Amino acid sequence: MGGRLKLSTAYRCRELIFGVLVVACNQTRESSAAQQNPASSSVNRGAEVSASRRTAITQAVTKIAPTVVTVQTEIVQRAPVDPFEMFFGGASGSRVQPGLGTGFITRSDGVIVTNAHVVAGATNISVMMRDGKVFPAKLIGADETNDLAVIKIDARDLPVATLGNSDNLMIGEWAIAIGNPYGFLLGNPEPSVSAGVISAIGRNLVGAGEGSAAYFDMIQTDAAINPGNSGGPLVDADGEVIGVNSSIYSPSGGSVGLGFAIPINRASRVVDDLVGHGAVRRPWIGAQLRHLNSSNPRDIIAAGAVVQTVVPESPAAKSGIQVGDRILKAGARPIRNEYDWQAVLLGAHVGDRVRLHVQRGSREFDVDVPVADQPEVGAPKVQVLRELELTTLTPAIRAEHNVRSRSGAIVTNVTARVADQLGIQQGDVIIQVNNTQIQRAEDVARAIDVYGGRGPIRLFVERSGAVFFTDFVIR
Repeated sequence: MGGRLKLSTAYRCRELIFGVLVVACNQTRESSAAQQNPASSSVNRGAEVSASRRTAITQAVTKIAPTVVTVQTEIVQRAPVDPFEMFFGGASGSRVQPGLGTGFITRSDGVIVTNAHVVAGATNISVMMRDGKVFPAKLIGADETNDLAVIKIDARDLPVATLGNSDNLMIGEWAIAIGNPYGFLLGNPEPSVSAGVISAIGRNLVGAGEGSAAYFDMIQTDAAINPGNSGGPLVDADGEVIGVNSSIYSPSGGSVGLGFAIPINRASRVVDDLVGHGAVRRPWIGAQLRHLNSSNPRDIIAAGAVVQTVVPESPAAKSGIQVGDRILKAGARPIRNEYDWQAVLLGAHVGDRVRLHVQRGSREFDVDVPVADQPEVGAPKVQVLRELELTTLTPAIRAEHNVRSRSGAIVTNVTARVADQLGIQQGDVIIQVNNTQIQRAEDVARAIDVYGGRGPIRLFVERSGAVFFTDFVIR
């Protein structure tokens, strides 16, 4: 009996030594030592529990958490006068609307990435570090199309997030979302952590998320993302950033397991443009796809990618793309509909070439198309009132933006103040100022100089094929 027990114990420890259950073998040895030294046993058992609780998730969080910050914003809004104050000479005033989001540090000198919608319209931005220290921040640049923004604080030797590779993600692998849900309602600036998996990649979604209306080529995760997490990092089990948390789909506004993040490879390109130039270079090849007008998303998803227009002298035209061609692939990525096509353009780099696999009738072939800047990027700009930037409408710009007017000046940039007061936005085309027809961007500046101070000025503007007007006065 004693011999069999001794043989069993030796056999168990031999298996444990080969890595099956080393802890159990150690426990056997320690239990023997514990009989001689109970205090020593208590210390070893505590260390052993601590080691067993260290997982890939805890190690990833330890690596990334010091780089995560809280982004605080203030937006000054005009407020109507209180009715009761009217009797005492009150006038319309303003109110400050606070906002909160998340960001993460990408450079040790204080460059921080967040979402564009987190800082949209902000008159004041500040950043709170993990230890509670607050820094004023300035906006370096924002890209509403990709819902990304870069802000900067005056600091040195900050911890920096390690960026991963969003092109080799595996569905089902760990995904860890870090951010500041509900801001300071949770009582301190320490970021919150939620874990899940990569649910899907290459998601194209159109609808009401936390930011702008449309997101393309997104990472989907079931890691809990709630309001306030926007702009925070989505990291893998190595603690490397694979995405920027951006949107949740939820009828209640809380997490229901449908969170979306911007792939970090695309985000890195946008951030490089914003840091280097203050603006994003818009990839363009000059081919637009046929849009299916349907209220059923299934119809659009299954519509295919058929070329409807090709801008003359564009890269697509020079490469031989024709109206009616069906684009089947861009590189290795299948193109099933216009959403997939938009995702390809968002991820393209100006100056690169994209290989398209095209079907024309019964024939299929490959064509390499260079990626250029959008046509208005290189066109001369005219500054009006120091808050409105215009470019003369050219045939290429007109075709790219589906403008119906034959001439005019397209709005390439506008300050938030002018946009709010006049109701115009980037992409609008000014076609007339009072009775003056606009042929070139310079005509707008001249007309405003002529009519300014003499009474109301009426701008006639085309947007999405419809024409409206807006009135203002220069004093």
